[in-house]
Amino acid sequence: MANIKVDGNEIEVPDHYTLMQACEEAGAEIPRFCYHERLSVAGNCRMCLVEVKGGPPKPAASCAMSVRDLRPGPEGQPPEVFTNTPMVKKAREGVMEFLLINHPLDCPICDQGGECDLQDQAMAYGMDNSRYQENKRAVEDKYIGPLVKTIMTRCIHCTRCVRFTTEVAGISELGLIGRGEDAEITTYLEQAMTSELQGNVIDLCPVGALTSKPYAFQARPWELNKTESIDVMDAVGSNIRVDSRGREVMRVMPRVNEAINEEWISDKTRFIWDGLKSQRLDKVYVKKNRKLQASDWNDAFATIARAVKKADPAKIGALAGDLAGAEEMYALKALLSAVGAKSFDCRPVGSAIDPSKGRASYIMNAGITGIEEADAILIVGSDPRKEASLVNARIRKAWRQNGTPIAVIGENADLKYDYAYLGTGTEALAALAAGDDKFANVLKKAKKPMIIVGEGALTGTTAKDVLALSTQIASDNGALSDDWNGFAVLHNAAGRVGGLDVGFVPERGGMDAAKMQAAAKKGELDVVFLLGADNYDLSAFENSFVVYIGSHGDRGAHAADVILPGSAYTEKSVTYVNTAGIVQRTSRAVFGPGEAKEDWAILRALSAHLDATLPFDNLNQLRAAMFADVPHLAVVEGPVETKAADVAKLAKVPAKIKPGALVSPIDDFYLTNPIARASKVMAECSQLALGQVKEAAE
Repeated sequence: MANIKVDGNEIEVPDHYTLMQACEEAGAEIPRFCYHERLSVAGNCRMCLVEVKGGPPKPAASCAMSVRDLRPGPEGQPPEVFTNTPMVKKAREGVMEFLLINHPLDCPICDQGGECDLQDQAMAYGMDNSRYQENKRAVEDKYIGPLVKTIMTRCIHCTRCVRFTTEVAGISELGLIGRGEDAEITTYLEQAMTSELQGNVIDLCPVGALTSKPYAFQARPWELNKTESIDVMDAVGSNIRVDSRGREVMRVMPRVNEAINEEWISDKTRFIWDGLKSQRLDKVYVKKNRKLQASDWNDAFATIARAVKKADPAKIGALAGDLAGAEEMYALKALLSAVGAKSFDCRPVGSAIDPSKGRASYIMNAGITGIEEADAILIVGSDPRKEASLVNARIRKAWRQNGTPIAVIGENADLKYDYAYLGTGTEALAALAAGDDKFANVLKKAKKPMIIVGEGALTGTTAKDVLALSTQIASDNGALSDDWNGFAVLHNAAGRVGGLDVGFVPERGGMDAAKMQAAAKKGELDVVFLLGADNYDLSAFENSFVVYIGSHGDRGAHAADVILPGSAYTEKSVTYVNTAGIVQRTSRAVFGPGEAKEDWAILRALSAHLDATLPFDNLNQLRAAMFADVPHLAVVEGPVETKAADVAKLAKVPAKIKPGALVSPIDDFYLTNPIARASKVMAECSQLALGQVKEAAE
């Protein structure tokens, strides 16, 4: 720690702090454009100038100077820094004057207007006139893809975008070329950026040089209603803010949550909003004469009631989709249990995940922040860049900052960091478990090893063996102790962990997803409820009576006999649990279109027609019942408590080595769910990515 005086007030700060951090600790406000706490220091905007007593007779850049660089007074007095002297004021005015030399006067048509750092700081620290009469220079706009719009004449060369893409996203596709007045930010090869995190440069850009292309000229920030919510595009549970106008979602922005997404979000999270308006289910449909026809709720409920009452309860099943919330899965399970059904599942076909083995067996026990603590990481059967891009960014951060050794068993994908590739399938995993691989020594020496197992590895004929081998590796290498549980399951669906928590899996004598599909093909499954379930082989249910509850006209709706229009995640308050087991809750930002209702309300109304009325009339009563059965769901953002002993039990299960490739279940990052498949922006990104893959292959 070091003592320092800021504007006459003495404070104590860590000696590794920069002067900017020390001044802010003392309550002083320091303007900046290039500095960002999550990026390396560039020190090139010079807006953060302060005066250092006893230093050179000129202002110093507070972002690039450390507290330990300051000299004490002649008699050992604490060093002094001033943030409000005439020298500092004149210096900041001069810097702002230089920044505005070439900046165009187009604030009225700039999408950054109203939330622009340059506007705010020009008002607070700039002059009221300019001494420059020369013509402003213009810079050609660059094409960097369908997501980010460029107006490069506005650029002030803070290089935040360059540092983010290079350091966080891991792509070296943006850079600063030229010198002096010829300097400009550009893509080196004039191609679209390839990162799935590129949209974050929009938030980082302090001016209007990089803005959202789909959102261009759509709205002003002051006319939008802002709702804090949770993302459901993957199982990370990124904290977001949904900006809406009327009944329309206009954009999605990130919120800071250090334990989950820091302040980044993926491009799918950010640009999915146009899919919320397309291909929506806003009416009830009932199939009559082999054709879906618009109907009403009473007719639909009566049709379902006839089918359910006619069916054998053992031949009734339900599947929950990737975006289903905990409340609606709890309600659907309660409804089917009331009519005697025991077959329901929220897992992929052939999954080895079993909630009865303990919560530690299906979550990322050390949390997403635990990735930065780990001193060795093994990734099994997962492509985290596609399945959970922000988890992948965390792994890259650990690799860059800590030099964490990483190994992969599965696809040899470009993850944007170096790793040891051990093989494609179960044989490589068995060899590592037996200690026959050089990475086994790395795991053995590690104090906090982490074994990340993807859903692709825990699905299929080899799933149980992979689970046994993975837990065995964790147990043998000290990953299961009282203070560290390094076994981590990386899910790719937002609703998966919540479904496992509420027990949306077959009861004794019931069928799982695979058995339901097999029974349906034989004509032995009379009725199946699809709760937003679109990512199964729905052709298997041709001979079954299919009830689809969902928000979009996707695969499930095409297979349905009755369609009940549900709400999307921006239109309801519902509980999700992320892959690290953290309980979170969305908030309703807008109302659903047409006759769309919240899924739990649909199920409650249906239960009355099935003579199995559910014991709740509103959301609070439903949650009270759910919390009574699953108490930890009541603790939003609370601590995650798991038992390493549960994982250790799995490690004792003998594994039979069957050959099999461990591949990611996601082949297209941009088209993983019904909302994404309804989005024109995501379709364009998918086509662009497909073309780039083909070019790379050639």
